[in-house]
Amino acid sequence: MAPVLDFLGVVFLCSVVAGIFGSMLGLGGGTIIVPVLTLGLGIDIHHAIGAAIVSVIATSSGAAAAYLRDHLSNVRIGMFLEMATTAGAVSGAFLAGIVNSAFLYVIFALVLAYSAYMMYRRRAEEVPAHFPMGRWAKALHMQGEYYDPALERTVTYNVKGARVALPLMYVAGVVSGLLGIGSGVLKVPAMDIAMRLPMKVSTATSNFMIGVTAAASAGVYFARGDINPVIAGPVALGVLCGALIGTHWMMRARSSSLRKVFVIVLAVVSLQMLLKSVGVSWR
Repeated sequence: MAPVLDFLGVVFLCSVVAGIFGSMLGLGGGTIIVPVLTLGLGIDIHHAIGAAIVSVIATSSGAAAAYLRDHLSNVRIGMFLEMATTAGAVSGAFLAGIVNSAFLYVIFALVLAYSAYMMYRRRAEEVPAHFPMGRWAKALHMQGEYYDPALERTVTYNVKGARVALPLMYVAGVVSGLLGIGSGVLKVPAMDIAMRLPMKVSTATSNFMIGVTAAASAGVYFARGDINPVIAGPVALGVLCGALIGTHWMMRARSSSLRKVFVIVLAVVSLQMLLKSVGVSWR
């Protein structure tokens, strides 16, 4: 009994760390928890991905309320983009059992590497420079404002590139359901680069969206038997606790610091996907 409790305790603590980074960067925790469960604890990859899907829902639940309260999450943008992301998540979950994903790993690795490069170029940016509203964004009233404790002022922002971000979000949803890496690694760069949102708004809105995306594909994983309650339970609880801590830290962090950390995460995930494309995986 004691070894089992020790094992579950380690899973919980690792999940807390994943929840902290997941909520701060808008990733959902799956990007961190999957390699930890498989490489570090020897859990089957399918059960690890199933637990990661549940952890994404927990992260979203823990972080979304705080970010909505502080007006960081842009609900209009989130609901608009969620149409494409949810459709992509369902598509990816069904394709996961029939598609050879080696080629897709390469494609998405290159996309992530490009996103990391573009975000690195803007690594010192706290808030985007002012620009005119895009046509779709203006029609849907996507502009917003929030108070930034790190800058000690209210930040107002415009939005553009909504029609470009929509297909990108479908791709992000497919990645979430098909590859189990968490769609936040594509959602945040899409909003940051294509829509020119402030980094904190991108991560907060991603946290708002990822729970819906994960819920859309969770039923497929549950029906397939990939969600083990013994593993998913402590993962969800740990990630939820970590998310509550991460939201507190994110509000006080500088956007430039968040962007630099995100660049590192994108580079690591891109490398992971390239390795998996040539047969080096977590199995």
